[in-house]
Amino acid sequence: MASVALLSNPRSTGNRALLPQVREYCAAHPDIFHYEVEDVGQIGEAIRTIALVSPRIVAINGGDGTVQAALTELYSGGHFGGSPPPVAVLPNGKTNLIALDLGADGDPIKALERVIELVETGRLEDHVIQRQLISLDRDGARPVLGMFLGGAYLADVMLYCRNRIYPLGLPNGISHILAAILGLFSIIFGLGGGRLPPKPQTMTVSLIRQGEFKGKFSLLIVTTLEKLLLNIRTSESHGSNGNMKLLATDSNVGALFRMLGATWRGTLGQRALAGVHFEQGDEIRIEGERSNVILDGEIYEAKHGMPIILTSTPPVPFLRLAA
Repeated sequence: MASVALLSNPRSTGNRALLPQVREYCAAHPDIFHYEVEDVGQIGEAIRTIALVSPRIVAINGGDGTVQAALTELYSGGHFGGSPPPVAVLPNGKTNLIALDLGADGDPIKALERVIELVETGRLEDHVIQRQLISLDRDGARPVLGMFLGGAYLADVMLYCRNRIYPLGLPNGISHILAAILGLFSIIFGLGGGRLPPKPQTMTVSLIRQGEFKGKFSLLIVTTLEKLLLNIRTSESHGSNGNMKLLATDSNVGALFRMLGATWRGTLGQRALAGVHFEQGDEIRIEGERSNVILDGEIYEAKHGMPIILTSTPPVPFLRLAA
């Protein structure tokens, strides 16, 4: 039996430089079972093997796409008899939204040291927290699980950043800022395509209790995370009708700046804003003409007559690394 099982994806951005240090650390700590995969298609076999050593913690060393694939296998594969151990997410990859929400940032080695410290001192229970996951179902395929979905123009800008700006070799932070500036420029002046992100496409978003809204959106976020790049808050005025938080902003300059202004003031979600949709729900349907959505780094497409259906799962355990 291993105290900690560590799943590493050598192809994630951070691991290209840090994996030798991770291997060295694991070699010096025999209570860590280290399993490396060459691509996400091997994660199913990795989780099956990890279950055989009955770890107290499963730590994931990879980007958000690696985390998504591992969560899907952990909670849909049945390898732990329906009760997987808590999951720790080491900071890695290009965005690390899940790791940030769980209190892990900076150096993956220090985060791994923190996991070992909590195991050795017997303080695991004090740091286990519960989070719901988003279950994404499309076209009858096996649902995939994650915690952050970006759609509409946001997804287009994220893909534009991935395909057009990352290859320039700029630092991640500068790449994200440049993509955001170009996306904002395109919305303000109604431009799109060519060397700029594409223009927003029409899509329909439906919630069971709150009805549906249709249009072109500059921003679409569905998440179960608590800590985001935007200061999203729930409030009594919007109710608590489900575990998934949804934020959608109409594709016009006024709605975008009203949302950004509320974000800056820390009041986003506390009162209704024209062109800004903030809701909570347990089932959300997204449909459009070839509209992209990105769940934890992986791309899915919503088509007319073939909607993407999002539901929230029961709470699952994670390890929070912050003090």
